[in-house]
Amino acid sequence: MSKLRLRAALAAAVLAPAAAAAQPAARPSASAPATAPASAPAFDFTIANMMRGPELYGREPQDVRWSPDARWIYFRWNEAGTDWREPLRVYRVRPVAGARPERVPDAQLDSVGPLLADGDDAPDRRRRVVAYDGDLWLVERGATSARRLTQTLGVESSPRFSGDGRRVFFVRDNNVFALALDGGLVRQLTDVRAGPQPDSARAGAQRRALEADQRALFDVIRDRVLRDSVQAAERKAREAGRPTPLWLQAGERVITFSVAPTGDALLLATTSAAPRARTAQVPEWVTKSGYVEELPARTKVGDDQSNGRVAFVRVSGGAAKWLRVIPSDTVRAPSGAQLLGWNDAGTMALVSAERRDYKERVLSVVRADSGTVRPIETLRDSAWVGGPCGGCAGWLPDGRAWFVNESDGWAHLYTVAADGSGKRQLTQGKFEVLQAELSPDRTHFQLHTSERSVFDRDYYTMPVAGGARTRFTRDAGGHQVTPSPDGRLLADVYSTANRPPELYVLPARANAAPAKLTTSPSADWQAFGWRAPEIVMIPGSDGVPVPARVYRPQEMGAQPNGAAAIFVHGAGYLHNVHNWWSTYSREYMFNHYLASRGYVVLDIDYRGSAGYGRDWRTAIYRHMGGRDLQDHVDGVRWLQKTYGVDPERVGIYGGSYGGFITLMALFTEPKMFGAGAALRSVTDWAHYNHPYTARILNFPDADTVSYRRSSPIYFAEGLADPLLMAHGMVDVNVHYQDIVRLTQRLIELGKTDWELASYPVEDHGFVRPSSWTDEYRRIFALFERTIGKPGARGAATTGSGTR
Repeated sequence: MSKLRLRAALAAAVLAPAAAAAQPAARPSASAPATAPASAPAFDFTIANMMRGPELYGREPQDVRWSPDARWIYFRWNEAGTDWREPLRVYRVRPVAGARPERVPDAQLDSVGPLLADGDDAPDRRRRVVAYDGDLWLVERGATSARRLTQTLGVESSPRFSGDGRRVFFVRDNNVFALALDGGLVRQLTDVRAGPQPDSARAGAQRRALEADQRALFDVIRDRVLRDSVQAAERKAREAGRPTPLWLQAGERVITFSVAPTGDALLLATTSAAPRARTAQVPEWVTKSGYVEELPARTKVGDDQSNGRVAFVRVSGGAAKWLRVIPSDTVRAPSGAQLLGWNDAGTMALVSAERRDYKERVLSVVRADSGTVRPIETLRDSAWVGGPCGGCAGWLPDGRAWFVNESDGWAHLYTVAADGSGKRQLTQGKFEVLQAELSPDRTHFQLHTSERSVFDRDYYTMPVAGGARTRFTRDAGGHQVTPSPDGRLLADVYSTANRPPELYVLPARANAAPAKLTTSPSADWQAFGWRAPEIVMIPGSDGVPVPARVYRPQEMGAQPNGAAAIFVHGAGYLHNVHNWWSTYSREYMFNHYLASRGYVVLDIDYRGSAGYGRDWRTAIYRHMGGRDLQDHVDGVRWLQKTYGVDPERVGIYGGSYGGFITLMALFTEPKMFGAGAALRSVTDWAHYNHPYTARILNFPDADTVSYRRSSPIYFAEGLADPLLMAHGMVDVNVHYQDIVRLTQRLIELGKTDWELASYPVEDHGFVRPSSWTDEYRRIFALFERTIGKPGARGAATTGSGTR
């Protein structure tokens, strides 16, 4: 990326991405009013108004960063009521109660940007080196300005201090350099060259014989050979101190480097595109040119995939050594490798890699003196390795390695000696370590976990040797904490189930009261009686309780109409039943709307969802639409038993994976549902992407059974209930082709009780409020005319169509 482009992107992304969470607000009781008090602005409780989205409930404070002197908190945000078209802007606020956020002028971003950029701390922790706007900067601890180290036309990135703090290693033009801080000398440490290497094969026997004859016959040839030999020796002597060229393969490129603190050795990871892979093209219909244009999207699962390699390079010279980072993978290159850094002495580096079939993850140590690889932790899974915090790993000051994985079935923190011995588990229980990193002084871990309950996210610290954890976040809900540079304060983006994320600040001590610094939603939205839906446990047909949120008509001041709706969250592996703000904010409001019209609404964390450990995560292995769908069928049975709802009066809706479940519900369990709305849904898993699908269903050429029994298109003949399908025509994730193929299948099967709503300018996630409004009006109309009133089934859609 050019420096001009980097600078232009600053206003939108000057700060590194951070996870989102939210605000403490008293949760209303079940008897809280469902409408605004008379003195408050009246909320326009309509689908069109709710689908304005963040204009109503606000933008979440994102990318939180402290200034080096801890006097300001910087973040990306927009004030309440900002138009939906506006990108997030950079704000700052004093970390004191009552402070008001202020917009950072674009002109000021150039000076403040280096102070907030990610970088590397010097060994004495008094300085930090960062890359900003394509150049390197040195930031003193507590400083209000930064010292520029480079000003070039190239782009410098990935700066790291040497072990003695006297040099900075960085990447420029696909090579590693060292910058001496005391004199400014820049030395190139690698000579990576685009491949393939020029052919240096020796001439054949016939040509060698001719050359020998020429030397024997002519003095002039013998003189030339002698001169060439002398020049070659002189050139070799001159280049003795230069790095040895490293030739890559054709189409191969370096994606990351990791330099030892000594500067004597480094690792690099590469990727190579699959030359025979076919990339799908997605037509863009509404264009500035007036012509249909094509967008390159992705390959389909099972197609040729990119390969990766890891090389060990000694800076003093010698050929690069390509490492075997997955000992058991003798046929394929690893699916990806993470370079996790060097120990303090610079004698060993950590590398993590996954096998191409995703069933094994290996954490290895690479020795700096030889480049030998020694596995120290191998995680195998008969389904696929995964879980939160997959890249959480590093070195402790005592030379042990730390990492997070699902060895005991839940994502927990472990340490192990550099030779693989003495593995210790530092956290344990039926909760997950969601995020882990060492504190700046490396004396304790900074953790975000679900230890309070699987429905909460809290911030803890724990000594690096293990032991008691201290929880700093007091209130139930979701917290994302960023400590100040001096460790005295915590910036906390916090939310509850019925209040969106807000920025708070609190002292770094247990049970301290937080001070609220932002107010994101509009006043009329805040005044409305939004519910914190109760979390209930639905008895699963396999004996396992299944968590769900429930929205009741009575809580909205409405009379039950005898019908129910089930919302299905997307992504599969996603957590949506919890005590913090939902990822599905519009659906959260729409569920209130349905409840206000008499529907009981369920939102289920079905099998495959995040937050409940390895067995829950992998319960869909080799059969999506199996156990996950049964959890929704069990939800229908619970609705029938608890509220007397006839299964034929239960509607189901959701997008992406939720759309897929909706199709499987109507195609394979028609007696348990009365209508469904499938949005941007996968209809045939053989047409989805490789990294997601191959983990769960294996490769399509090797496991055809899994793909066939998991793909709705093979069960379309089972459709017996009204179906609405909605899809963006510029969807580069789940391609519009998916729904077109299913449409043709429904036509050929003679099905009539369905309709397709097409959205010509929308991608996978809709953007325009008009599109959201049209989609959700259709969902509500579908439910009203089919399940909303007894005997209304006959008034369903008549015929098929697109728009």
